[in-house]
Amino acid sequence: MVPHSRDVLGARTVSELVALFDTAWMHRILLLSARISALFLMTPVLYAIPVPGVVRVLIAIALAIALAVPFSGSSAPGTELSGAMLEGFGRELAIGATLGLGILMAFAGFAVAGRLIDVQVGFGIAQVFDPVSRMQVPILTSVFMLFGVLLFFPVDGHHALLRGIAYSLERFPLGAPWSIDTAAGPVLKQASGLFTLGFALAAPIVLSLLLVEFALGVIARNLPQVNMFVLGIPVKIIVGLLALSVWASGLGVVSGRLYGEIYRTWTAMFAQAAPAEGGR
Repeated sequence: MVPHSRDVLGARTVSELVALFDTAWMHRILLLSARISALFLMTPVLYAIPVPGVVRVLIAIALAIALAVPFSGSSAPGTELSGAMLEGFGRELAIGATLGLGILMAFAGFAVAGRLIDVQVGFGIAQVFDPVSRMQVPILTSVFMLFGVLLFFPVDGHHALLRGIAYSLERFPLGAPWSIDTAAGPVLKQASGLFTLGFALAAPIVLSLLLVEFALGVIARNLPQVNMFVLGIPVKIIVGLLALSVWASGLGVVSGRLYGEIYRTWTAMFAQAAPAEGGR
C-alpha cells in the first residue's frame, strides 16, 4: 500500500508541474523576457564588467521565470494567436526600452559631468574605450561612468530596480494595450533636468578651473612673453585633479539625486497607468 501511495503522490506532483508549465505561462515568460531584456539593454549596469551575452540572456530569462510564477494559473491576454503574440512581444520591448531609458538618462548625467571636466582640463583629446557605453570617450568621462555604476550597488539601486520591474507588472500588465503617452511627459521632464544635475556633479571643479582661467588671463596680460599654452595645460590638469579629489566626498549626494530621478520618472509613469485587475 505504501509504494502505491508514493506512486500516486509522484504522479500528482508530475501533473501539477505539467499544469504549471502550461502554454499561457510560457507566453508570459516570453513576454516578460522581452520587457526585461530591453530594459537591461538600455541599462549600463551589466556592461561595466565583461559579462558574456549568453549570461545576460540567462539572467533575463531567470528573472522572467521568477516574476511569472505568481501568474502561473492565469491566462496571458492577447497570446492566443501568433499575430497577437508578435504584437504583444513588440509592446513589451517598447515598455522595457522606455523604462530603461529612464535609467540610461540618469547614468548620462555622469557622462555630462565627465565631459565638462575633460574639456576644461584638456583631456578631451585623449580617448579611451569605455566598457559602459562601449565607445571611445575621454578619460574622466569613462571614470565618471564607472563610478556611477560602482555607486549604484552600495545605494541598493539594484534591489530598487528589481522592485520596479515587479511593480511594472501591476501598472503595465503583460499583453495589455499600452500607450507611449503615459511615458512621454515623465521622460521629457527627466531629460530636461539631466544637464542641470550633470553640471551640479561637476560644478566645483568647473568653477575652480574658471578661476584658474582668470588667473592665467591676468598673467598673460601682464607678462605677454610667457607662453600661456605651455603653462596653462599642466596648471589646469593639476588644479582640476586636485579639485576633483577634494570634491570626491560630495559626489555621493548629487549621485543620489541622479539615481532618484530614475524612480521619480518610473513613479510618474506608473501613476498615469491603470493598475492591473487582480495584480499582486
